Amino acid sequence: MFGGQSSPYGLRRAQFRPSPIFLGLTALFIVSGWLAWARIGSDTVNVLLFVVAGWLVSLCLHEYAHAITAFKGGDRMVADRGYLTLNPLKYTHPFLSFVIPLVFLLLGGIGLPGGAVWVDRHAMRSRAWDSAVSFAGPATNLLFAIALTIPFPAGVDTRAHPVFWGAVAFLAFLQLMATVLNFVPIPGVDGGNMIEPFLSPQWQRGFRHVAPYGMLLLIALLWTPNIGRYFFLLIYSLADLMGLSAESLYIGQTLFPHLSLTA
Repeated sequence: MFGGQSSPYGLRRAQFRPSPIFLGLTALFIVSGWLAWARIGSDTVNVLLFVVAGWLVSLCLHEYAHAITAFKGGDRMVADRGYLTLNPLKYTHPFLSFVIPLVFLLLGGIGLPGGAVWVDRHAMRSRAWDSAVSFAGPATNLLFAIALTIPFPAGVDTRAHPVFWGAVAFLAFLQLMATVLNFVPIPGVDGGNMIEPFLSPQWQRGFRHVAPYGMLLLIALLWTPNIGRYFFLLIYSLADLMGLSAESLYIGQTLFPHLSLTA
């Protein structure tokens, strides 16, 4: 990225180099996709590995998008914190960013957004940059969803490799779900953080008091029967509007194993 070993800001190449963990997840994503394509081994295991690895890769990219935007916006310290290496262990709240979303994925196939990286908002050049930091994460999920969905309306023959395309469709569905959830304007969620810089100081103080509980509030809303039902109807409608194959999505959801909380 830089001509020498460090930049004019004293940053080292290693601060921008993808971590072995991220590279390993990417390799698992590719290999499991090939296994699902060729139908080598268990279809269920291949779909599980493909979706989980792809989901974790997307979470890394989501957090990286927050960090690189903050870096461009004025917070150079994100490089020192290791946020630009795509290493999930470097994030401020790896439990919120990765463990909880992964648990919800395995329990109910829910694409729950993770916790954001810590950014020095006082270092941002403007309120627009501050807002852009929050926007960048869910925008990455949206781009991921679009990239995964494009083959379906383009007319790909999904019946030639039904397991692979089922896994792709389910992962695209999860990315779409994460995009919508991330844009919900609740304090502590990216959607709320996007509008916070433009609020009055009094409203900002109120937002910051509620922010630690924003994720819990979002989870509670999803578990409310009526809200949860309409939310999933919205996601299915958006998926259909984007051209995602309902048949492939059904195959992917069927093959993806879910944990049970009951004996």
